[in-house]
Amino acid sequence: MTDTILEMSSITKKFPGVVALEDVNLTVKRGEIHAICGENGAGKSTLMKILSGVHPHGTYSGQIVYDGEEAVFRSIGDSERHGIVIIHQELALSPYLSIAENIFLGNERYDKLGLINWNRTNAEAAELMRRVGLDENPMTPVGVIGVGKQQLVEIAKALSKSVRLLILDEPTAALNDTDSEHLLGLLRMLKADGVTCIMISHKLGELIEIADSITVIRDGHTIETIPDSQATQERLIRGMVGRDLSQRYPPREHDIGPEVFRVEDWTVYHPTQPGRVMLDHVSLTVRAGEVVGIAGLMGAGRTELAMSLFGHSYGSHISGHTYIRGQEVHLRTVSDAIYQKVAYVSEDRKRYGLNLLADIKTNISAAGLRQLESPVTGWVNQNEEMKVAEKYRSTLNIKAPSVLMGVSKLSGGNQQKVVLGKWLYTEPEILILDEPTRGIDVGAKYEIYTLINEMVSRGRAVIVISSELPEVMGISDRIYTLSFGRITGEVPIAQATQEKLMELMTKEEEVVS
Repeated sequence: MTDTILEMSSITKKFPGVVALEDVNLTVKRGEIHAICGENGAGKSTLMKILSGVHPHGTYSGQIVYDGEEAVFRSIGDSERHGIVIIHQELALSPYLSIAENIFLGNERYDKLGLINWNRTNAEAAELMRRVGLDENPMTPVGVIGVGKQQLVEIAKALSKSVRLLILDEPTAALNDTDSEHLLGLLRMLKADGVTCIMISHKLGELIEIADSITVIRDGHTIETIPDSQATQERLIRGMVGRDLSQRYPPREHDIGPEVFRVEDWTVYHPTQPGRVMLDHVSLTVRAGEVVGIAGLMGAGRTELAMSLFGHSYGSHISGHTYIRGQEVHLRTVSDAIYQKVAYVSEDRKRYGLNLLADIKTNISAAGLRQLESPVTGWVNQNEEMKVAEKYRSTLNIKAPSVLMGVSKLSGGNQQKVVLGKWLYTEPEILILDEPTRGIDVGAKYEIYTLINEMVSRGRAVIVISSELPEVMGISDRIYTLSFGRITGEVPIAQATQEKLMELMTKEEEVVS
């Protein structure tokens, strides 16, 4: 038995109009945690889809040798029978089925009569859950547990298939720090049990912490494989983007003007649980040319604040006042918000930001169709729509051969740019960004930070919500902290430290005035 469990040689994969991978090589040692990093659209997920049979043998060129034998996988079932299991960034779980049912979906435990043996199913599920540290009843519906626990269900599901090579695509992108640490600890446990892991992530510090070796891919080509002893964030970034990023956050010089947006005594109740207060008398201001950060732990009310302000998209029994340039406005619907030049980029771009069945052009024009109406017919001027979409494809550097390409085929970073393009086309005065860089690479992050700078340089007001404290501090002029639905502090950037922000983010007492 050799030390190498996987060798992918000269892998080339083409889609219509796009070369996704060209002559890519990957070698993974048995029992190691091997990381893959690269910019969005570099080809990381495509490479793993080839390995797992999502892109079957014959649709690519090159050779895969797995455990000493050439692999010819024509489906996911083929790869799983050889002990290769992939967990995609978008979890493949049914929210309406129990944890046990999800773990054994497609791999059911039958009795002698060909019926599902529920006692065996729940007992084996409980044992797998114990191995991954998931303390829940196996009969609990998956839809009622958090994303961190759902990741553990996916890993338990992989263990039920006697996994030998586990592939994880952005496993911690949507997790908080506690859940991320638990997951990394679980990967170390699996490594100790002899399971080989391949992990894709944009969190470079996380990769350096967990991986034995890291392969960098750029523009569909293998750049280098780095052992853990030589891996630094600077070296990884240089390999990913082809240049040094001396500053993670672009410098900006801008004048902060008068108040543009003010919120007073904003109180929001849970949409389905009467009496549960989600936001309690929240007040804040944003001035022209200013980036205001909102920092808070998961469950603090950050997204609830953004969505409720944007046309009452979240919550019930909403009260309080909103003012734009000193005039009170009532943003009771999304149309009201768009009319008042307020835009909101959701943290969940696939659910709230994009029409995944449509192309880039249709998505970019979606919020500003009135600007494209013909004054004669009232129909959308499709020539103008094409021009608008091409403009934002170019200025936002959306990597796609045409604006007629479906957004579902884009990488996460390019999908995020399409969402930004949609709202930039409405020319907003107030832009609310909720986790704008979640799940995207360091190069795309820099582009988005630069875009924020351009917005404020034109006198726009920007609110940024982020769970990454270095990011909030790197791009904000002032930071509000939220804890349990209340504003607990307002910190000028010159006085902001991670320690001070964390203290305010965990504060439970009365609001700080």
